[in-house]
Amino acid sequence: MPELPEVETTKRGISPHVLGKKITKVIVRESRFRWPISPELQAQVEGYTVRTIERRAKYLLFGLDHGYFMLHLGMSGSLFITKQSNPVQKHDHVEFYLPNKLSLRFNDPRRFGSLLWVGSSPHEHELLLRLGPEPFANEFNGDWLFKKSRGKKCAVKNYIMDNHTVVGVGNIYANEALFLSGIRPGKAARRISRAQYNSLATIIVDVLNASIDMGGTTLKDFVGGDGKPGYFQQTLQVYGRANKPCRTCQSPIKLIRLGQRSTYYCPQCQN
Repeated sequence: MPELPEVETTKRGISPHVLGKKITKVIVRESRFRWPISPELQAQVEGYTVRTIERRAKYLLFGLDHGYFMLHLGMSGSLFITKQSNPVQKHDHVEFYLPNKLSLRFNDPRRFGSLLWVGSSPHEHELLLRLGPEPFANEFNGDWLFKKSRGKKCAVKNYIMDNHTVVGVGNIYANEALFLSGIRPGKAARRISRAQYNSLATIIVDVLNASIDMGGTTLKDFVGGDGKPGYFQQTLQVYGRANKPCRTCQSPIKLIRLGQRSTYYCPQCQN
């Protein structure tokens, strides 16, 4: 699934080609997504200029002259720039025509993504309204994590992956951040000290920034907005490395399930 770094990479990849450009035509080849694409979308978007592109959590918000549409890549989606003359692929379900014979195509084999018109106040939309802070926002820090964790019995990995705690810390990045923080993922969130949370908050931001700088993590279907894969996977410390030696102490990396998600950790380096 594309996570925050992949979505941010996509935003940065498509922005130079889309910002300030008029959407001259919209083709919806398949409307059956997580929520069906409205038949009115074409009229709401065609002929209007893209003024802004924002990312909130894993949603991309396209600001037009008179409102916004919101796109989520789902489990397997990708959004990329291509020439209009290039052959349409099997899962290129939505296409936005741009000037200079270019198109923005939304490809989603599993159709778990979404494309919604949200009007003039996207941050008040029910899908965004109750989300936690962005990891790069000033309000996200160790104090925030510490205060919200008091009394929570859930595992710290599940806690930092909860979008009400902070958005965008997906499974890969939670595994990596906890390893670099020396915190065992199954430990109760309420048992983590303020000092540990200070370290963890900083490392979460560092891990996400490193992945963005490398174009995201290429796992299965993801390709960035420029059509190129990410390379952060090559630097992973624990994720996907079950039974392989820890890069720090050489102990075998353990694999367990937490919240139905694969969880990797070093039993020596994390406690």
